[in-house]
Amino acid sequence: MTATASARRLPLVLRNRAFGTVWAAQVLTQAANRMFQVGAVWWLVGYAVGGDRGLASGAFLAVSTLPAVALAPLVARVIARCPHREVLRISAAVAGVAAAGVAAWAWLHALPLVVAYAAALVLAACQALFDPCLTTSVPELVDDADIEAATGFELSTQSLAGLAGGLLGPLVVDAGGFPAVLAGCAGAYLAAAALLGLARFAGAVAAGPDEEQGTVERRTLRQVLTGHPLVRWVLLCLTAANLFTTSVYVVMPLYTRSVLHSDGSTVATFESVLGVGALVGSFTGRRLPGGPATTGGVCLVAMAAALGLPGAIASQSAVAGALVVAGWCVGAVGVRFVALFQRLVPTADKPVFFAAMQALLGATFPVSSLVFGFLGDHFSPRSLCLVQAAGLVPAALALWLLGGRQQGEPVEDDQPLEAAMALAGER
Repeated sequence: MTATASARRLPLVLRNRAFGTVWAAQVLTQAANRMFQVGAVWWLVGYAVGGDRGLASGAFLAVSTLPAVALAPLVARVIARCPHREVLRISAAVAGVAAAGVAAWAWLHALPLVVAYAAALVLAACQALFDPCLTTSVPELVDDADIEAATGFELSTQSLAGLAGGLLGPLVVDAGGFPAVLAGCAGAYLAAAALLGLARFAGAVAAGPDEEQGTVERRTLRQVLTGHPLVRWVLLCLTAANLFTTSVYVVMPLYTRSVLHSDGSTVATFESVLGVGALVGSFTGRRLPGGPATTGGVCLVAMAAALGLPGAIASQSAVAGALVVAGWCVGAVGVRFVALFQRLVPTADKPVFFAAMQALLGATFPVSSLVFGFLGDHFSPRSLCLVQAAGLVPAALALWLLGGRQQGEPVEDDQPLEAAMALAGER
């Protein structure tokens, strides 16, 4: 076996130093972001707020997700005009300095809630710039043959970082208070900025002939979706489902506090099993039989049953098992539908489509956080679990019906929809 063949067997993060360095920075930033969010919610629910805990934590999560939606046009312009390594490095450094400043304030004085919310805005804005810039810069870091592997590493990082951050956040709050969480986040962000300063980027990918001549037609999202009715309806179903799935981040801390009467270690356990389930689902979901729409409908039914179980059985082990199933469904649904969209949406339309998809799905998070946070102050968390389950059923039924229709759909290479869905199912 030659040395080149041996090197090709190594994971991409080991044989490509530039990508490995940037991937490590991504793990650090996303883990810090998740640790801050989960730790802050547990700090609000368990320590900082006496009444209206649900609304306080829901508003915090809403604030933490607004920049990704509100700043999307600005983020797109910055990424298009500035060197990607500098965008990544500066956004991580700014987040690190901001977290360090708030940590110092919190060590010296009681931290006002308004400062915590302001910190959430700053860190979320930095992360909203970092994540899409990293995705855009992948072709500058790896060869064309390695793009699929690089994308797999990038997508799995979110589950890994969520697992690590979700586990550490509540535990660090219980052990050292919220200032310790901020200090840990600052260290992770600054370490990521240092790593990015060492990474070598190849430079912008060369434009194609049509792009150089300015002949590529840039269509709006409305124009893209008009030609793809199946994609349009699937996206609407996923958006509706997202309103009820993302509320778990508000409901579970309230459930832990009010129903189980437990501490941060229980919240950490729940966050961890949810992350493990999502990670496993992202690797195994592509092997599920059936078309993406039908399979997605079945997965949403399973998720509804899992999220509704804590409403019927108030047991820590039962809740943990249910969250593993719910996380697996989230990972499996994500893999199947991203693969489907990649094959149904023409190449020229993918930038506007995926940017709009992220903004649309992201916009449901603040709405869900505020609504379920408000409801959490007036209804028991067990009732909210049942509301989550009931809310997923219409979206699951709609997806199942879409899967049965098997309507034709235009794709890049003029394959019929059945062929494209079969291809997506093989991946």
